[in-house]
Amino acid sequence: MGLARPVAACVASVAVVAAAPAWAVEPFVLKDIRIEGLQRTDPGTVFASLPFRVGDTYDDAKGATALRALFATGLFNDVRLEIDGDVVIVVVEERPVIAAVSFVGMKEFESDTISKALRDAGIGEGLPFDKALVDRAEQEIKRQYLSRSLYGAEVVTTVTPLERNRVNVTFTVVEGDAARIGEIRIVGNAVFSERTLLGLFEQTTSGWLTWYTKSDRYSRAKLNADLETLRAYYTNRGYLDFAVESAQVTISPDKQHIAITISVREGQRFVVTGVRLEGEYLGRLDEFKSLVRVEPGAPYRAQDVADTVRLFGERFGLYGYAFARVEPNPVIDRERGQVEVVFVALPQRRVYVRRINVAGNLRTRDEVIRREFRQFESAWYDGARIKLSRDRVDRLGFFTEVSVDTEEVPGAPDQVDLTLKVTEKPTGNLLLGAGYSSAEKLSLTASVRQENIFGTGNYLGVELNTSKYNRSFVLSSVDPYFTVDGVSRYLDLYYRTTRPINSQGDTYSLVTPGVVVRFGVPFSDFDTVFFGLGVESTRIKGSTGLPNNWYLYREEYGDTATAFPLTLGWARDGRDSALVPTRGRYSRVNLEWGVGGNAQYARANLQLQQYIPLGGAYTLGLNGEIGYGRSLNDRTYPFFKNYFGGGLGSVRAFDQASLGPVDVTGTYIGGPKRVNLNAELYVPVPGSGTDKTLRLFAFTDVGNVWGEDEKVSAGSLRASAGIGLSWLSPIGPLKLSYGTPIRKEPNDRIQKFQFQVGTAF
Repeated sequence: MGLARPVAACVASVAVVAAAPAWAVEPFVLKDIRIEGLQRTDPGTVFASLPFRVGDTYDDAKGATALRALFATGLFNDVRLEIDGDVVIVVVEERPVIAAVSFVGMKEFESDTISKALRDAGIGEGLPFDKALVDRAEQEIKRQYLSRSLYGAEVVTTVTPLERNRVNVTFTVVEGDAARIGEIRIVGNAVFSERTLLGLFEQTTSGWLTWYTKSDRYSRAKLNADLETLRAYYTNRGYLDFAVESAQVTISPDKQHIAITISVREGQRFVVTGVRLEGEYLGRLDEFKSLVRVEPGAPYRAQDVADTVRLFGERFGLYGYAFARVEPNPVIDRERGQVEVVFVALPQRRVYVRRINVAGNLRTRDEVIRREFRQFESAWYDGARIKLSRDRVDRLGFFTEVSVDTEEVPGAPDQVDLTLKVTEKPTGNLLLGAGYSSAEKLSLTASVRQENIFGTGNYLGVELNTSKYNRSFVLSSVDPYFTVDGVSRYLDLYYRTTRPINSQGDTYSLVTPGVVVRFGVPFSDFDTVFFGLGVESTRIKGSTGLPNNWYLYREEYGDTATAFPLTLGWARDGRDSALVPTRGRYSRVNLEWGVGGNAQYARANLQLQQYIPLGGAYTLGLNGEIGYGRSLNDRTYPFFKNYFGGGLGSVRAFDQASLGPVDVTGTYIGGPKRVNLNAELYVPVPGSGTDKTLRLFAFTDVGNVWGEDEKVSAGSLRASAGIGLSWLSPIGPLKLSYGTPIRKEPNDRIQKFQFQVGTAF
C-alpha cells in the first residue's frame, strides 16, 4: 500500500477505469490501495476508515461502506473509488480547514462566548470548514439578536480562502438599535385597574432606568412569566376562572417599537367553604392538617393551595418519601360562587439516597461543598436535611445559584441520586469606601480579599484605611474547617493609628499593633461558639493637645498599655443568604475580657438581625446592637476600648464616630455603653422587576454612646431617617444613603450623604 503517485498507464487502461465504476465490479482480491488528493489529512485516517485491506476480497458492498465511512469523518467534500485492475484508488477532495473565526461589529455579546459556542458546534480554528454548519450558525446568531429585541440586526458571513487549503470565517454584524416596548395594554379587566396590573410586570415601557434594567426589551419568555404573574394575582384573590385569552405583539415597520395587547377574562370570585384531606397520610392526619394554609370563609387563594401542597411534599420528604404526590382538587359551585378544596395524597414509596453529585464547581473543590451537606449517602432521604444542606452551601457566599435535583436510579425504585448544582461567582473583591464631611473632607478605605482562596474555602484579606484620623492595616486569615469536625480558626494581625475625629492638633495619636487568634466550635447546624486570645500593645504617641482622658490614663499607666484580651462568643445564622437576605435571623453575642497587663476590663456586645419578607421583592430588615464595658480590679477603664456611634453601621446622617461623650478639650472620645437600632425597608428599583441585587431602601436609625458614669436614657438617643440605594456590585455590596437627623442636639456633627462598599447596616 502507498500514497497515490503519477502512474504511467495506457489509454486503454484509463478507459477501463472510467468504464468500471467502483460499485459495479465483480469481486476480486485486492493487491494494493492508493489514495489521491490528500493535502493535510493523515493517510492513516483514510486507511482506518476503510472496511478492507490488501489481500481481502473487494465487492460492491464494501465499496459502499467505505464511501459512507469516509464521508462520516467530515473531512472531505467529495470521495470516490476507482478500480484499476486489482487496485482500489481512493480519490478525495479535502474540505478546507478553518484558520480563524472572527467577529466584526458585535457588541451585544461577548466574542469569546460566541466563539466557544461555535467551536462546540464544529466551527473553530483547526476544524474542517462545513458550509452548512456556518449557514446554521449565522441563523442562530440572528435568533440570539432577536431574543435581545434587536430585530434589525443583520449578520453576513464571509469566507476568505487562504493558502494550503485554509479559510478565514468572518461574521460581520450590523446590530442596529434595540426595539423598545412603547405600549402595553390590558383589555377586559374591570376589577383591577390597568395601572395596578401593569405594575406587576417585569417588562415595562421605556423609562429613566431601563437603560440599566433593559426591561423595555421584549422577550417572549419574559412575557410568559408576566402573564403567569398576572394569572397568580387574580387566582390569589378568588378569581379561580381567570384566563388570558390572547396576547398580541406587534412591531413597527422600522422594527424599533413594540406594542403588546393582552386580553383577559376575569370571571367570578369564589369563596372557600371547606378543606378535605383524602388519600394516605402515614397515620399522621392531624399533623398534616396543621400544615393546611387554605382558610375556609376566605377568598380562594392559589398561593395558599400551592403552599399547602409544598408543605405536604416537604413533610412527606421528611419521612423519606421523595416522590410523594399531592393533588389539589377544587370542587366548584359556580351558582353560589363557592369552592371546596380537596387534597389527595399519594406517598408512593420510601427511598434512600444512593449517591450525591456536585456539578458546576469549576474552581471550588468538591470537599468544600460536600462538608456542608447534612444529607448523607446510603441514608434515608430527608427533605429537611437536603434543604439545610442547600442553605449551608448557599451561605458560603461562593455561588450565585445553588439548587438540588433529585433523580431516580434506573432499576432501583427505592433509590435516588442527588445532584447539587452551583454557579460560581468571583470571590476576590476590591472593596472601596468613602465619606465626606467638613472635618475629614474625603476619607477613603480599601481592602483586597479572597473569600475562597485557591478553591479551598479559606479566607485571606488585607485591609487598608487611609482616613485622616484613623489609619489601619489588617491582615486576616480564616480556615472554616481547621479540624475535620468543623472547628474554624481566625487569625488577625493589625496595626492601627487613631486619634479623635475632631482633634485640635496633629502631634499625637494612638498606635496599636496586635494579633488575635480565635476558634469557632459548631454546636449545631446554626450555632457556633467562639473563643480566642489576643495580644496587643497600645502606645500614646505625642504630647501636644492630648485629650484629657488620654493624658490622665498616661499619667496613671505610662505611655504604653498592654492587654491580653480573652474572647468568648456565640453566633447563630438562620438567614437565607449572607449577601442579600430576605428572611431569617442572625444573632451574635461577644464577650471580651482583658486579662493580665495593665489594661484590665470586660466588654459585652449583643447583636440581633431579623429579615421579614413582605411579599414580592419587599423586605423589612431590623438590626439591634447593644454594647457595654467596664473596668476591673479598681483600674480605670481603657479609653481605647470605648464604643463609638454615628455614621455608617450606626446612626446615619451623623458624622462618623461623633456621638457620645465629649472631652473637656472638645474631643469626641466615645464611651463604654452603646445602643444602636436600625430599620430598613427594601423595595425594588422601578423597572428592575424582582431583581434583588439592586434595591432602594428607606431607613430609620436610633442610637447613642454614653460614658462610664452616664445613665443610659431614651431622652439622650439620637435618631435619623433617609433613603438609599443597595447594589450587589461586582466588587461587593454597595450602599449609598442620604439622611437627615430627626432627633439631634445643637453641637452634633451632621454628614447627610454617606456610602461604603461591603457593609450590611
